[in-house]
Amino acid sequence: MPNRQFIQTPDAPAAIGTYSQAIRVKDTVYLSGQIGLDPATMQMVEGIDEQIHRVFQNLRAVAAASGGSLSDLVKLNVFLIDLKNFAKVNEIMAGYFQQPYPARAAVGVAALPRGALVEMDGVLVIQS
Repeated sequence: MPNRQFIQTPDAPAAIGTYSQAIRVKDTVYLSGQIGLDPATMQMVEGIDEQIHRVFQNLRAVAAASGGSLSDLVKLNVFLIDLKNFAKVNEIMAGYFQQPYPARAAVGVAALPRGALVEMDGVLVIQS
């Protein structure tokens, strides 16, 4: 596919499967799901608050590697094993984003990779 750029950075966890951290096609970047893995150790951080922060930090690192930032995020998908933690996502998300916020979905799931409590993916649109 022409104009398809694979995005990879050591500032976010290495892919643990058959996927890329992100793919950029022209001005659109598709961010793969991030869980609360510390990229330096590839170990899960402890607790829901730390996992949410780590996920946003990982997404920010991949966004930066693609030439963008979290302010370019137009769509965010949040997957939680306990929807009671949705308020925590909102609270912590406010520290990483400003209005207008990205469009977002939140989904309760039975399980996530590596025992994660939260996973997020998203789409960036970077104006050239």
